[in-house]
Amino acid sequence: MREQMLNINNVEICTESFGNPKDPAVLLIMGSMSSLDWWDENFCLRLAHHGVFVLRYDHRDLGRSTIYTPGTSNYTITDMVDDAACILAAYDIDKAHIVGMSLGGMIGQVLALKYPEHVLSLTLIASSVFGTEMEKLPPMDQSILDHHAKSASIDWSNRGVAITYLADGWRTLAGSKPYEQERMIKLAEREYDRAKQLPSRFNHALLQGGDAYYDRMNEIKVPVLIVHGTEDPALPYEHGLALAKAIPHAELVPLDGTGHEIHSEDWDQIINSIVKLHSR
Repeated sequence: MREQMLNINNVEICTESFGNPKDPAVLLIMGSMSSLDWWDENFCLRLAHHGVFVLRYDHRDLGRSTIYTPGTSNYTITDMVDDAACILAAYDIDKAHIVGMSLGGMIGQVLALKYPEHVLSLTLIASSVFGTEMEKLPPMDQSILDHHAKSASIDWSNRGVAITYLADGWRTLAGSKPYEQERMIKLAEREYDRAKQLPSRFNHALLQGGDAYYDRMNEIKVPVLIVHGTEDPALPYEHGLALAKAIPHAELVPLDGTGHEIHSEDWDQIINSIVKLHSR
């Protein structure tokens, strides 16, 4: 694993890479309020083992990237799409396979529309349609909202308390597969130790923009893979079905019993599906 700090769009973006830069590139885009740490290092290594160059990065307001005052809005979803495109340019990557989780999948959709010349394929994990159709789909489970409501009373300077809060957040997102507490705590520890300012993560709740790309998924021409847990409490399985309808040529891979997560039991199925998509 190699870290590289990039100065793009007048901000600093922290990136990490795995594998041989000469291999086909895969850009991993994590979801809202989630640093690059939640792309498990072992997942990245296993993916890179299939002969691809893997990149993961911290969004703005996360990890070691540029942060802003908590409770402020300083950028749009389209800016985050531009960040992803600029990361590829900084690494001299002309075309890449894009893998997005949750919000990362929506960023991936806009990336494929705004910069189609740079996208080889699109994998959307636990994501949803980008546009007005999303409003008609089942909402997020209340338990997730209740967990985030506790954030205002968290003592972020208390390492143990903060790590427990971060790990427990993923517990609220789990399906019926065994909750991987030990792994989640380990990832939360790494995020805590890397983060400049954890409360800035909640600025993602203020994200807007991207209206020009609403409801245009049918214009995406590259191969598309939709991976969605059947027990996702954040973006219920209907969101995955809606994506498959909105992108007619997409392939839908259901993950039985999986929630809004990249569960280690699913790694092989997810990775093999991504590799298969690349070979089209």
